[in-house]
Amino acid sequence: MNFDFEPVYAHHDLLIEIGRVELAMENIEERAGEESSSLLPRLVSRMNNLREALDHLPA
Repeated sequence: MNFDFEPVYAHHDLLIEIGRVELAMENIEERAGEESSSLLPRLVSRMNNLREALDHLPA
């Protein structure tokens, strides 16, 4: 038997990374100042890219 687990790993890895970005976004919201305003757009962009990649994985 030959199983292809690659799509499962990719899906799992994307979900973990989305969780990490969500946590980072929550931590950024608790901060005030210039650091949060410069990091939040990058995190939002990263989140959008991850969700797009997740949407394009084979079912």
